Amino acid sequence: MSDGAGRRRSSAMLVAFSGNDATMASRLPEPGADERAHSDRLLQHLREQIAAHGPMPFSQFMERCLYAPGLGYYSAGKTKFGEAGDFVTAPELGGLFARCVANVVAPVLDTLGEQAAFLELGGGSGAFAEAALKALAEAGSLPHRYLILEPSADLRERQRERLAAALPAEVNARVRWLDGPPDHGWRGVLFANEVIDALPTTRIAMKGGEVYEEYVALDGEGRLVRVDRPADALVAGAVRHVERDLGADFADGYRSEILPQLPYWLQAVAGALEAGVMLFVDYGYVRREFYQPERRDGTLMAHYRHHAHADPLWLPGLNDLTASVDFTALAEAGNSAGFGVAAYLPQAQFLIASGLQEAFEAAHSQAADEAARYRLAQEVKRLTLPDQMGERFQAMLFARGLDVLPLPAELLAADQGGRL
Repeated sequence: MSDGAGRRRSSAMLVAFSGNDATMASRLPEPGADERAHSDRLLQHLREQIAAHGPMPFSQFMERCLYAPGLGYYSAGKTKFGEAGDFVTAPELGGLFARCVANVVAPVLDTLGEQAAFLELGGGSGAFAEAALKALAEAGSLPHRYLILEPSADLRERQRERLAAALPAEVNARVRWLDGPPDHGWRGVLFANEVIDALPTTRIAMKGGEVYEEYVALDGEGRLVRVDRPADALVAGAVRHVERDLGADFADGYRSEILPQLPYWLQAVAGALEAGVMLFVDYGYVRREFYQPERRDGTLMAHYRHHAHADPLWLPGLNDLTASVDFTALAEAGNSAGFGVAAYLPQAQFLIASGLQEAFEAAHSQAADEAARYRLAQEVKRLTLPDQMGERFQAMLFARGLDVLPLPAELLAADQGGRL
């Protein structure tokens, strides 16, 4: 976002924290020399941008930290996923998650015909695509094309290598990588796991009943600091919409996150989907839970080597930055784009309704040894237990252009969309 009406540099106010908290850093694993050098290059880039153009909105800072070419967290060559990275996603645990998703979407692909496509947003390590394509091949429901929209050149190459090595040639031949969303009409399935949480988020603060937006600036010694400036009309309007929906104003001093660009983003990535379903799986809450009064500093977190911390300015480029999803906002964005919410439920219920028990039993019977069976049991626990991914992660399913919704009856019966 650029400076505009309502953004007054003279009104900037320092926030009482920065990226130089030695106490916090001492609790985290020590980065290596190469990691520090990489972070220093991104830091220098950020300093130059701020020096030239003034404080940048936090959303722009987050975008640079995650996606700056060759420097951002997802754009560089560092291992991100799995035990050797900074966090573990559901597909990294094994193949059960992808098989359950395949169970749900296979009837949709069959209904839409031989030209139906599957579009995955952000392919990660390629683990999901590998397991999903194998499951769809076994079911005889392979899409005409398996499309991966992956902005990171580094991750794209890793996905390409993994799938070429793991899939039969005739299955791998269906995979294509996209540089941008489809710009022509298509039919099929759009899938995104832990994508919305990584969208560059706007940070807001309430002061004297007015809406402020967090920026990242430089202090007198060239260090990154967070400052508050009056919000522009887009951000302020988004906050007032949330307040009206909640039936209460945010208290002074309240800080949180909001995605005013979410409807435009969703229209961009899914607007050309003429008939089919969209499935989003992520961690988050419905709006009334997301903006609870006691959650006074929002949900923004940084992840470094399986350690979560609250300072996004610490060693930029080495941390995954995320914010929980307001699923009510996602539902509103989907409705605005012409989709209806078909189901909304916790991940554990989604997986159980999508055949997790059957997938587990089949994999268990084929396990090579006791160690493999133990890993399967652990996979189920991490996917479904309330203190793991089972309750914190939610699944939201949208549909458009289908006369009949070919979804498992168990999934529709478990729908808790009324919570929205």
